[in-house]
This record gives sequence, C-alpha cells and structure tokens, in this order.
Amino acid sequence: MTNDGLSILIPSYNNVCVDQVKDLQRQAQQLDIDYEIIVADDASPDQSSIQANEVINELPHCRFIVKENNTGSAATRNFLAQNSQYRHMLFLDADIHIPDDHFLSNYLQERHEGVVNGGISICTDDSLRSCLRYIYEKEAEPLHTAEKRQQNKYQEFRSTNFMIDKESFQKCPFDERFKKSGYEDVLFGKNLKQKGIPVVHIDNPVVMKTFENNPDYMAKMERNLRTLHQFRDELRGYSRLLTLDKGIHIAAVRWFIKGWHRVFGRLERRNLCGSHPSLRLFSLYKIGYYLSLN
Repeated sequence: MTNDGLSILIPSYNNVCVDQVKDLQRQAQQLDIDYEIIVADDASPDQSSIQANEVINELPHCRFIVKENNTGSAATRNFLAQNSQYRHMLFLDADIHIPDDHFLSNYLQERHEGVVNGGISICTDDSLRSCLRYIYEKEAEPLHTAEKRQQNKYQEFRSTNFMIDKESFQKCPFDERFKKSGYEDVLFGKNLKQKGIPVVHIDNPVVMKTFENNPDYMAKMERNLRTLHQFRDELRGYSRLLTLDKGIHIAAVRWFIKGWHRVFGRLERRNLCGSHPSLRLFSLYKIGYYLSLN
C-alpha cells in the first residue's frame, strides 16, 4: 500500500550526487512531508563514485543501493519504482543541480494523476563555448519552455526531471530493451499517450552544469543514433530525425547524403571533437551517420 508522500528516485552511473541529495533532503525536511530519497547505482565501474555516494546512507530517509549488474537506465528506473513506498515518485538524473529552495514545493503543488515534467535549464558559462554538448543544449534551450513543451506534450517528454504517480507508472514502465540511455524516454512518452496517461509540463527546471567532453559526447550521440535506428519503427512520429528520413523521397538525395558522409564524415567528426565545433556540421553529421546505418 502506498501513501501520499514523495519518493525521490535517482538512477546513477559513474556519478557522485551527494550534494544533490543533500539539497533535496534539506528541502523535504523543511516541508515536513513524508519522503524518501533512493539513489540506485547501475553497477558503475568507477568505484570512487560508489564510495563517495555511500555517505547518502547516513542521511535521514535516504538510501544508496548498488546494483550487482549493469542493466541500463530504463531498468534502473523501474527498479527504483519497485523499491519505493510512496504514491508520488520524482525521478531526477544524477548529474543535474537543484536550482533553488522552491524546487520540491513547486512539484508538491502539482501532485495529481499522471506525469508532471519540470524541464531543464542550461547554465550560462562562457568558458564552455568550445564544448559541443553545451553549445548544442544552449542553442536548443529556448525551444523547450514549458509553454512550447505543452504544445507537443508527449513528444517533448524527457526523463531528466519528472514526477509520476505510482499507478500510472505501473501501467507504463520504461522499456527494458533499451540497455543504454538514449531514446528510452522518447518511447516512454509515446507509451504514455497510448495508455491515455495525462502529461503536464511546468516551469520547474533542474540545471545542467556538467557536460561531456567532445569525443565522449560524439560517441554517445552515435550510440544513441544506433538505438534510434534499432527502434525506428516504434519511434516514428516522435523523432525529428526519423521524420526527416521519411521525408527524403528521392533516392538520389539519400545516396548523395550517404556519399557525402562517407567522404567527409571523418573531417566533420574531427571538427566536432575539436575546440571549435560547428552546430551546422553537427546536424549534417547526424543525418549522414543515421542514413549510413541503413
């Protein structure tokens, strides 16, 4: 039996999230609510991050669990839900920052059936202008206000920062075929719509301040595109890249893009891994890489 408290659930992999947990625990204490904070480590190879997170077990109402096997972020979120006790569950990524002292209270005002998606904001840091992930996220940030997300509420769902009631989650768990992070939240959004579970987008973002270096981000993006290709039939209508792919009706255009990528892809990738990455090249590289998977 669940009650109307709040379970704060954080999947972690090679992340130290002690400061985040302390911020959340302090806010929950001040709100005088029933709560728990559970961090589940997905068998991180970085033992130093596991050791650092052990401190979480010393905080009131907090638990740090280390899984024996790496099963992916989708399965880890399902694991967290299964081990939680309260009706409302707030899922947060481990590498984000809590923006202010009103973060939890903003969510508590929105407790109802279905999903509440709080969104993401990007820090402003000129020292990161050579970081591809940073400039990409910063460029896209104005497109993801709560108002704009609500216009396509299921397509715009992201798992970084959202609250859901347990009954809705049991109807629509994450698909554990996704063994790595990437597009599992997109399919989750589609499944929410198919199950008729309501989604509301609000302006209660977490802050991204930590970004991969360019080679690591490129490797992650390529892995995500392979995942997108694997699940392309199920994700159609929920990915701009799949919509673009479907819209290329002229075979010569498709072969030109693939040929361009075969000839210039390495040069593009060199730029994107370097100190002056181009967002235009990034878009071109993604299209070429994806089409080359066919």
